[in-house]
Amino acid sequence: MLDAATAPTQLPEAIHPPAISLQELWPWTLFAAALLLLIYFVGVDEGAASLTGGGMTLHEWVHDGRHLLGFPCH
Repeated sequence: MLDAATAPTQLPEAIHPPAISLQELWPWTLFAAALLLLIYFVGVDEGAASLTGGGMTLHEWVHDGRHLLGFPCH
């Protein structure tokens, strides 16, 4: 029988994720920002951008997409 007191356990060193440089990170940050902006205009806007002028045009462009994705409109 193996005695646990005689065999010291070796715990592995902590596993660290690799470092990510800003050069690798900025395209993903830009993509995420563009995706969030698109989701805002398609799903949340409902003409709020029309206060700055031209917003209803944007609303009409994404109108059918709103219904297709299940966002309420009107």
